[in-house]
Amino acid sequence: MSQESQELTLDGLRQAWQGAPLGVLLIARGDARLLYANPQIERMLGYGAGALAGLTLDLLLPQATALVLGDWPPAADTLRREVLAMHRGGQAVPVEISLSPLRLGAQACVLAYITDRTASLRLHRQMDGIIAAMPQGLMLVDEAGLIRQTNPALEAQFGYAPGALLGQPLETLLPERLRKGHAQLFAGFLSAPQLRQMGSGRDLTALHRSGVEFPVEVALNSVETETGRLALAVISDITPRKSAEDALRQTNAQLEEFTYVASHDLRSPLRGIADLLSWIHEDLPPEALTPSVTQNFERARVRIERCERMIEDLLDYARAGQREKRTALLDPRAAIEEACLTANVPPDFEVQMRVDSQPFRTSVTPLALALRNLIGNAVKHHGGSGGGRIRVSAQDAGRFAVFTVEDDGQGVPAGAQERIFKLFHRANGQVEGHGVGLAVTRRLVHAHGGSIVVQP
Repeated sequence: MSQESQELTLDGLRQAWQGAPLGVLLIARGDARLLYANPQIERMLGYGAGALAGLTLDLLLPQATALVLGDWPPAADTLRREVLAMHRGGQAVPVEISLSPLRLGAQACVLAYITDRTASLRLHRQMDGIIAAMPQGLMLVDEAGLIRQTNPALEAQFGYAPGALLGQPLETLLPERLRKGHAQLFAGFLSAPQLRQMGSGRDLTALHRSGVEFPVEVALNSVETETGRLALAVISDITPRKSAEDALRQTNAQLEEFTYVASHDLRSPLRGIADLLSWIHEDLPPEALTPSVTQNFERARVRIERCERMIEDLLDYARAGQREKRTALLDPRAAIEEACLTANVPPDFEVQMRVDSQPFRTSVTPLALALRNLIGNAVKHHGGSGGGRIRVSAQDAGRFAVFTVEDDGQGVPAGAQERIFKLFHRANGQVEGHGVGLAVTRRLVHAHGGSIVVQP
């Protein structure tokens, strides 16, 4: 090829590279002399237009010069490296270079594409700072199951020195008995990656460097990187929460045991008193059963029955703290209709329903009891004469369904909105009852992971 055709070809390449968004250098293989530099690389390294032509590569990319002048690897079309470029002002600029062989007529050349990594490295440092400051343990695991990055919180959780886990198998952090099964689970996650919350609803066990096991929750996600797919794991040590849950279960068990024992010990003397009164009533001659005496016998009978009902209420309250593990698909509309029937809503009350919730899985019996108690409470404490209106609604709220029971009655005073949920509290002394219904309802709802509030 003639010099003229070579120049024409180079001119054509110049036109293609002139507006390129990344730096471009055309380098002679024999002496690493720069045949061409585009405006982007000139700006990147602080040089004026045309100032780089004729310079040698070692002034700009000393770490890449050996690659250009050395023997090119067999069958290698492109070499990529992360190196430092030298700015005209003397400072080093982190760059990524991509080198490809190119013949320009009879001359052997190397074409270099250069990308400034300053911004990406700054972003990486910022991300590393965020990761290091996270209170939860975090690690990145490659497809081979090797740990590629950890943060200080994770190292502290597991008792390892900074960097000690890098390159170690993920199974290092698991008890021996769980390692084989975990490898299969991890492979399954990588084959179909998606955001997962592990340990919610069942225990996951991790292994401290000291050999002590502890409970954790793990959130898993997949991250695509230049080097391949990584699994991102955010790990929370839930030892304090598990300890609190164990303490709560123990307290509930003790409360339940106390309640059953107390109810049995109270029932027996009450039955004895009731039997004794019955025998006395039978032994008295007719002339002794004056209206006043008969009235006192009736008062005693009513009070004994009231005490027995209070004992039953106390048992209901204790049972309400137990979580029902069985679940079933529940139709919200059918549940509301059933609750209205079992609550014995009087015919002069109008019940309005609005259901904006799809069927969902839940513990059916506790929800049915809670709805029945709330609807019955709305009727009992309505305070009006000649009927009333009750509105019951259900709507979706993410992971929860929200049930609302409203009425057009006298309402609840602002200062009593919390007290009405206390055991044996009665907002209205003129209405029959023991002040247990709402306390049982709240205990039921809380035991199954929900919440309940009252609004005036």
